This record gives sequence, C-alpha cells and structure tokens, in this order.
Amino acid sequence: MNIQDLIRPSIKAIKPYSSARDEFKGSKDNLIFLDANENPYDNGVNRYPDPQQSELKALISKIKDVPSECILLGNGSDEVLDLLIRMFCEPTKDNILILPPTYGMYEVLANVNAVETIKINLSEPMFQPKPTSILDDATINSKLLFLCSPNNPTGNCFETSTIAFLLDNFKGIVVIDEAYIDFSKQESWLNQLSKYPNLVVTQTLSKAYGMAGIRLGICYASAEIISVLNKIKPPYNINELTQIKAIESLGDLTLVNNQISCLLEEKDALIKAFDEVYFIEKIFPSDANFVMVKVDDANTRYQQLIDNGIVIRNRTSQPLCDNCLRFTIGTKQENDILIKILKTL
Repeated sequence: MNIQDLIRPSIKAIKPYSSARDEFKGSKDNLIFLDANENPYDNGVNRYPDPQQSELKALISKIKDVPSECILLGNGSDEVLDLLIRMFCEPTKDNILILPPTYGMYEVLANVNAVETIKINLSEPMFQPKPTSILDDATINSKLLFLCSPNNPTGNCFETSTIAFLLDNFKGIVVIDEAYIDFSKQESWLNQLSKYPNLVVTQTLSKAYGMAGIRLGICYASAEIISVLNKIKPPYNINELTQIKAIESLGDLTLVNNQISCLLEEKDALIKAFDEVYFIEKIFPSDANFVMVKVDDANTRYQQLIDNGIVIRNRTSQPLCDNCLRFTIGTKQENDILIKILKTL
C-alpha cells in the first residue's frame, strides 16, 4: 500500500507554517529571545511552548517503546482524529467507515469536514466487527476505518484476528482507538506499527492516567504519516501547562498502576453486585473502566438514579443498545453508594 496515494493532494502540497520556536532549535540557556513577539516579563508561561513537545514525546517514547518520530500529540484525541480526517479525506468526495454503537465524535468530525460517514453495525450479541460487510460497503473513496477497541459504549475488545484481517484487506487507513486499552488484558496494537503501514493507533491520558482535564491525546503511526500530520497541526497545539503536568505525572507511574488495579477490582465487585439487581437483565463483558448493562426500562432507571444523586450514561438511543445503561467505575465509596441505591429502586 502506498500511503502517499491516500493523502489529499492539497495536503501534500502544503508548505507548513514555521513558528519562531520551530526556526530556532538551539539551547535556550543564556539567550535573549526577541523573535516571537512575546511578553518578556517572566511569569512561567510568558513564552510559547515547545511546538514539537520534544521532552514529553521522549518520555512517552520510552514508556510505550515507540520512536518519537512516530508520535503526534493532540489537544485531546478529538484533535488527532480531526487531523486524520483532514489529512486523508477530500470534502464532499471521500468517506469514513464507523461501526455503531461506537464513539460519537467520529461521525461529528466527519460532518464538520463535509465527509460522508458509512455505518456498518457491529454484530449481535457479541458486538464484533463484520469484516465481510465492512469490505463490501467500502468504496474507492473510503479512506478511514475507525475501530474503537475496547469499544465505547459496549466495553469489549475486538478479536485480534478480525482486526488483522481488516488491516490486510481494507484499502485505506485503519485507526484503532485505544482510549481504554490500559484496562484491558488484550495487547495494544502499538507493537504492530512496523508491520502495517496503514495502521494508526490513538490513545489518551484522560482515562487510566487520570488527566482528562489537561486534554492530551496521542497518535502513533509510521513516521511518514506523522510527518504529514505535523505539517497541518496548529503550531502550538499543546500548551505549556499541559506539557509540564504530563511530564510530571508520567515520570512516576506507580500511582497510575495502583489506581488501574483498584478500578479493575472495583469493576469485578460491581459486576457481582449487578447480578443481584432484579431489573438488570444482562451484563455485557468489559475490557474498560465501565460496564454496560441492559435493564427493563433505561429511561426510568436513569431518572431514578439522577433523583438519588448519581449520574450515569443512558445509551438506549444508540444502535443495538436498547434499554442499556453505562456505568463508569468509581471509587469504592462511590460504588458502594451506587449498589445500595440500585437495590432500593
């Protein structure tokens, strides 16, 4: 597969904007900076941040064992997904493929970019991709296939053999959204980047790493793809405070790993408790930090929980999710309160 054939011609022709911090790459020690029209009075954030996030990328590279040149950072994963659509999809001509029920922003971002969305529902009752249907429904203008694994809102991982088949046979870019991979026993697809030139993996610091507030998404792909994404991203898309906080938190992952272990234990306890709630009719397997269940009446149960001070997600309007509710795993104290209330409804 020739990746260059998939990139929009106008994107390939772009001459990237060169910021002041891109042009000067030397040491910052003992220098007077009069190049970027910044306020000269030091308050910790008066200077523009590193546009390439070199220190943060080096740390992520070490943790994930992926070369820095194969990493792009975004203002949340949504910016990364938006950049991918803009890179590969010609407005009003190309399309993306998504597999409902899935993360809703894929379609929203496609709509923003005037790109058609082709939907192929997951299989019932296991919520797995249907590879034959995907390839049959794909067109010569299908540029991106989005696979959310572990999937949101269903919580399950997609079968490895199915994803491998799609990587081998889909004629465009396969984007595997691994926002919840840190909670799963299934191995990340990061170690397959060198094998599949059309593979893109996205991850985030918002879930397992507990940094939703700093908005940091990560894109892993071949250096060829990342170099083009770097051309079209905003010059200073990751602010200084986000970079500082991410470096600080990623410097010691002991707390993160302990929290993941606690959340997985709490998930097991919550699933056992769900078995004793009479109106929960089905509990779906979960590789994430949430559990989706089918109940007798999702709208009623959702409102009852709101009335008792607990906010969950009502997914009954999503394809294949009739009367389904999604519960994020909270702390032990929060989960205990949830279980107590559920048994009183």
